[in-house]
Parts: sequence; C-alpha cells; structure tokens
Amino acid sequence: MQEFDLRELRYFLAAAEELNLSRAAERLGISQPPLSRAIRRMERRLGAPLFHRRHNTIRLTPAGDTLRSEAHKVLEAAAAASRRTRRAGAAAPALTVTAAPGRSTECLRRIAEAYAALPGAARTDIAVTGYRTQAAALRSGEADLAMLSTPFDPAELCVQPLCAEERVAAVPVGHRLAGRSGLRCADLVGEPFPSWPGDTEASRRYWSGQDRSGSAGGTGAAVQGPLVHDLSQLIEVVGLGQALALVPRHVARANPRPDVVYIPVADASPYRTVLAWPEGPAEPTVELFVRTAADLFAADPPPTAVTGAT
Repeated sequence: MQEFDLRELRYFLAAAEELNLSRAAERLGISQPPLSRAIRRMERRLGAPLFHRRHNTIRLTPAGDTLRSEAHKVLEAAAAASRRTRRAGAAAPALTVTAAPGRSTECLRRIAEAYAALPGAARTDIAVTGYRTQAAALRSGEADLAMLSTPFDPAELCVQPLCAEERVAAVPVGHRLAGRSGLRCADLVGEPFPSWPGDTEASRRYWSGQDRSGSAGGTGAAVQGPLVHDLSQLIEVVGLGQALALVPRHVARANPRPDVVYIPVADASPYRTVLAWPEGPAEPTVELFVRTAADLFAADPPPTAVTGAT
C-alpha cells in the first residue's frame, strides 16, 4: 500500500481541525477541489472513510479521529528531524543544551566547561528556557540535550540520572505545623499547595507530597492554592500564609526568610535531576557530553545531594 506523504497529512489535518472543507482549503491556500480529491485518495488507500459528510460540513469518523492523532505525531517528528539535520549539517556543528534558570543553568555551565576541554567536543550553546519547557524542546528538535528535574514525562527520551536531593516543607511561620521538627506526607493532606502553569494530576500530587501510593498521605487529593510562575513567587505565597510548599533542599538553603520555616518531610519522594536527550541513536558528541556530566556529578555532587534516595 502506498504511504501518505507529508502534504497529504497536512491537508487532512487542516480538514480535521476546521471540520469545514472551505475553511480548510482557505487555511491551506488552495481551492477546495484539490483538497477534496486528496482526502478521497487517502480514504481509498485506507479502505475506510475519514469523515462523515453533510453538505460542506464534515465530522471525523473513528478512523479519522485516529489518523488525526497520528498525523500530529508524524508532522511533529518530521519537523524535529528537519531541525536536527540542519544543525548537524552546519559548518560548525554545535550542541544546543537547554535548562531552566537557576541551579540547573549553573550545573549545565560546569558540565559545558568540562566538556569543552575534551577532544571531539562540539561547541555548546546553552539555552535558558521557561518552566517545564525543556522536554518539549527535545521532542521538537530545538535542543539536543536538556537538564530535567522531577516531575517530568520520560516518553521518547533517554535519561542519565545526575543527582537526587531531599524535599522539605516550606511552612508559614504562624502555621500549626511550623513548630514541628519533622513531618510526614500525611501531615500535609488537606493543605493548599501552589499550582503551576500546565499542571497535571501527577505533578500536583508530586508537589503536594501525595505521589507515593505506599505513603500514608498517598490517597489524599491535593488542594489547589495560588497560581505561581517561579520560585520567588512560590516562597512569597508561603510567606503570606496562602499555601505550603514542598521544595528541594537547595531552594530552602537559598531562600532563608523570617516568615517561612523549612521542615524535613521524612517520606517525601526525592527531587531528581537528570540529563535527557531524544531516544534513538545518539551522536558521538551527545554521548561524550552525557559521559562528562555523569563523571562530573559522581566526582563532585551538589552539596544538597543525597545518596541512596528512592
């Protein structure tokens, strides 16, 4: 059976998203007849209709709904492959490595400096990007490697663990828990925790200490607190008494405040930092960068890193 080409998939996707052939043709910059013919050809190859048609309005069949999801993946993968190929074919190939601002960028700078001194190293470009955008940059082909921290989705990625550290509860100084010397996740159930843009159920449970099904607090639902966009705002929200937060120990060390106390949480899952790259065969320059990072963290881990964290 003849496979679809990218142009046909773009035609189909426009129709699937607009659910109107006239609007889809206008969006594509073509007349409607070529669009209709392309979709008919695809249906003949598949042996199944992609749309239910009624006048100029259409709706997806089950087969069409499946192809819509798959077409997105194919077109995104093709665009990512094009970006990676252009970078690899540049006169002076470089590695683009991305991280969030703060400690991740500092760690990445250390790795890049050690890597640059090695034979076979490529030029390294560090891209500082926004909250939780690093994995998407890998999948889209905009970056070759990324520093990621939990929670993250490992789908389609290879990861090299670098370090883990304990998380502590950031508690307003006047809160009922503020005088405790230690806490467990069960103590945090029912408390409000800040929310982040693009939160998922899994990330909400992680940041509220309810992500471990075996822990005493693992069945509690996270109470949504104020929306925050960075760590500075998160600590301010805690200081104002609007929420509690679970933060990595390095964040607590960097943000001492008279209105916030930091308390160990014995059974909270650790905060893990990894170096990630797209799954599949890796370029030698990527492999060398990953080995450099692993060796560097093994020899000189961050001061807040812990061993044996699970």
